[in-house]
Amino acid sequence: MSDARDMPLPPDQSWIADTGVTRRQALAGTVVAASYALAAQPLSATAIATSADGLDAGMVAFATGGIQMGAYRAKPKGKTNLPVIIVVQEIFGVHEWIRDIVRRFAKAGYYAIAPDLYQRQGDATKVADFKKLFADIVSKVPDAQVMGDLDALTAFVGGDGGNARRIGITGYCWGGRITWLYAAHNPKLKAGVAWYGRLKGQGTELQPRNPIELVADIKAPVLGLYGALDKGIPVADVEAMNAALKAAKKPSSLHLYAQADHGFLADYRPSYNEAAARDGWSRALAHFRKYL
Repeated sequence: MSDARDMPLPPDQSWIADTGVTRRQALAGTVVAASYALAAQPLSATAIATSADGLDAGMVAFATGGIQMGAYRAKPKGKTNLPVIIVVQEIFGVHEWIRDIVRRFAKAGYYAIAPDLYQRQGDATKVADFKKLFADIVSKVPDAQVMGDLDALTAFVGGDGGNARRIGITGYCWGGRITWLYAAHNPKLKAGVAWYGRLKGQGTELQPRNPIELVADIKAPVLGLYGALDKGIPVADVEAMNAALKAAKKPSSLHLYAQADHGFLADYRPSYNEAAARDGWSRALAHFRKYL
């Protein structure tokens, strides 16, 4: 019997194909713009919209730390016991692009879910100023809190159509760093893909350690996807992380795209690099197919 994950992703099944409007016209609409984080706008005309056709997609909630945390979840209709991919948000929160990523993974045959890990601190999608977003929300999210919320999520997915013994994680920007941290935290995690997540830096009380300090603890194989033009994550950091992983004999590695910047997968932003994005997405699917 063929595995749905082995089937090629369908072409861009966006509502552009259904309505006949151009991508630029579609993204100019207020309905679409409103679904993206304010701090991430204006939107680029390259943004991709993935249809929910054939999917069971929408908001769910799970218990964690005394609250019901919201999460956007998508999975193939009528399917159960699916391998799980946890999608960890960018700095902008669980906005439309993250929801679209969730649908893309579901189209590839996975149970995909993006928890609102900023929920206790505020709604990142409604903050227009980047500096205010970082100061008021992002910097106040403790790593320990995030690890606990992700642990609670792994307990939830088994009763919602996912296979709790086949869980992977992927994250972007802020979520890329969290991906590395969770691979060091959860011994039951099967695989991770970290997209341009910070590797080094000064620790804080709430975010005390960074991925390069946790190499010895990383349990699951993680694929890192980084851009050489990223001013926030120097090539030297990527090389240092690769060297540390190799020295520790970990089955993880980082791939560097020479012409890509930070956020190269984010098709709704000027940083989008189609060649790197296509290759990175292919590598990510292959990685999860191998380990989940």
